[in-house]
Amino acid sequence: MRFLRALATIAFVLIPGFAAAQMASLVADQVQVVGRENLVASGNVVVIFGQTRLSATSISYNQSTGLLDIGGPITLTDGNGTFIIADAAQLSSDLQNGILQSARMVLDQKLQIAAVEINRVSGRYTQATQVVASSCQVCINRPVPLWAIRASRVIHDQQERQLYFYDAQLRVMDIPVFYLPRLRLPDPTVQRATGFLAPRIRANTQVGTGLYMPYFITIGDHADLLLAPFVSQRTTTLEARFRQEFSYGNLAFNGAVSRDTLQPGIMRYYLFGDGTFNLPRDFTLDFHLEQVSDTAYLSDYSYSSRDRLRNLVSLTRTRRDQYINGELGNWETLRTNELLIADQLPFAQADFLYEQRFQPGTLGGEIALQFSAQGHARASTLDILGRDQARIGAGLNWQRNWTLNNGMIASAEAMFAADFFHIRQDTNFAPEILRVSHAAALGLAWPLMRHNGNGVSDVLEPVVQLAWVGQNGATPANEDSRMVEFDMANLFDLSRFPGADATESGLRANLGATWTRTNPDGLSFTLAAGKVFRQAALGQFSEASGLNGAHSDWLVGGQVQLGSNLFAQSRALIGDDFSITKAETLATWHNDRLALSAGQVWVIADATEGRTDPTHEWTLDTTYEFDDFWTAGFSAHYDAAAGDATKADLAIEYRNECVILDLSLSRRFTSSGSITPTTDVGFGVTLTGFGNGDGGRSHKCSG
Repeated sequence: MRFLRALATIAFVLIPGFAAAQMASLVADQVQVVGRENLVASGNVVVIFGQTRLSATSISYNQSTGLLDIGGPITLTDGNGTFIIADAAQLSSDLQNGILQSARMVLDQKLQIAAVEINRVSGRYTQATQVVASSCQVCINRPVPLWAIRASRVIHDQQERQLYFYDAQLRVMDIPVFYLPRLRLPDPTVQRATGFLAPRIRANTQVGTGLYMPYFITIGDHADLLLAPFVSQRTTTLEARFRQEFSYGNLAFNGAVSRDTLQPGIMRYYLFGDGTFNLPRDFTLDFHLEQVSDTAYLSDYSYSSRDRLRNLVSLTRTRRDQYINGELGNWETLRTNELLIADQLPFAQADFLYEQRFQPGTLGGEIALQFSAQGHARASTLDILGRDQARIGAGLNWQRNWTLNNGMIASAEAMFAADFFHIRQDTNFAPEILRVSHAAALGLAWPLMRHNGNGVSDVLEPVVQLAWVGQNGATPANEDSRMVEFDMANLFDLSRFPGADATESGLRANLGATWTRTNPDGLSFTLAAGKVFRQAALGQFSEASGLNGAHSDWLVGGQVQLGSNLFAQSRALIGDDFSITKAETLATWHNDRLALSAGQVWVIADATEGRTDPTHEWTLDTTYEFDDFWTAGFSAHYDAAAGDATKADLAIEYRNECVILDLSLSRRFTSSGSITPTTDVGFGVTLTGFGNGDGGRSHKCSG
């Protein structure tokens, strides 16, 4: 058999006049040379020409006509994702031109096109007549596809990767629902192409019910524009998105323009943008833009839940031993309770930070040298309420660890910093303040480890630290450290204030311990606890921080993981009387069908942090796959302190190999000032198989 196939190949390529014979090859079970012009191959025939491969039962080649008469069943692949099956065919010797009868074409294993006849032209165009096209699976017991496009003719341009339908009729369950004399669609291999995307019906209690019709425009290979008009009885809106990729960065803008009955005669809009650019010498330039016409626009159209706008431009460089960052920012409030005092809130801010780290040869350890500057301004000219403040500072920090013979780890840290403040429009503070801070700390940790034969390991690490921080000079206004988070990450920091306006002072002892168990086949967890003891209460921290008084609340936290299904983490600040100052918990669980996550936050009321009432919130997020095709998701936010739900979202999706149906329902329950409760409903249908839209799993044929 191998000898016969080899002989067939030799005979095929030696026949004079066979087109491009030097590039073609044939393998068959039997070959006959008939006369001087005919070659007949039969039995498991395979012809390969470049990337094109043809399989058939028999092939007859005539030298005079240069044509191949092919007997089926025939399969033809072109190496670009196009697969054709036919009963019979007549093709040119290079397989680039010809006719295939009773043929079916499959594009990228997604879209099927059945036709009475298929013509191949120049290897680029494939024309099919009397066509039925669908990406739905067809079975003997389910012969009618969920949807199909019937057309008198369709042309597939393989170079442009486009499908052109003539006299196209969209049918759902074989019922005509839409007719177009001409229809152009991208083939399944296209990642991005200009044209309409799947429309969507939107219903919103604020702006009414209408049709959302997105139109995608490609701008070269690295940019695109999305235009999406939305028209209802209450609004005429145009949404837009622009994206651009560069060799040195990228940018993106999202926005919308509306005229509606909610605020007649006013052009309402929003514009959000982001960009990142790589500059010479390892610098990165970033910008963030947020603009809106009025305080209620984002919530009326469910574009965003933001209640403050931030505009920012920054220049950053990060290296192994160096960090440089400069920022210019602008803030604007949308909160109803802040609008009347908006001029008393900082609206402009500038920040600069330079940090250089190096290892001193004789001293050992690591030294961090830091220079920083910060300033902000208020529009108000009132005394105290219109305070403007600027700061420049420099600092030096040294740290070193030693490993002792018994396994203990000793540590030492020293710090010196000087800050100069310039304050305007506040008679409570001197116009100029110089503050000098100096600190020292000694610590001792004893990590203990145990390994079991079954792969379980335990690590217990108690840590004790004695720290002292002193200050010289007056205390400036605290603008950047009003809210303090006390957790295991800053338990042993010299100052737990997040900014530079305030510095933690005094003599204190920091105690902490961590126990970590790792079990590859079972329950793994980490438990941690800590507490701060001070020589004296200096009144630097708020009640809700858990750090006020001569000693702090107990800081307890941990995380638990059970295999790959369950993960939970929690942190709490607990007083000596077992009262809870602050607590937060997050837990997730999932299996093959269900994914569930829940979160909880509790914080006591604290006027210093601007919170007159306790905060107690619950969140729930879940997704459930009913089967291979149906999926539902639900999320909710509940304000337990007020006893009211704040937001709920429900999404249901059906997805198979040829269609995606999705229904979304969102309800915002809260209201304040110009913001009212809103319900938003959306419904969309996407036919897969065109462009790069992938469907889901296919229904299995049975019977």
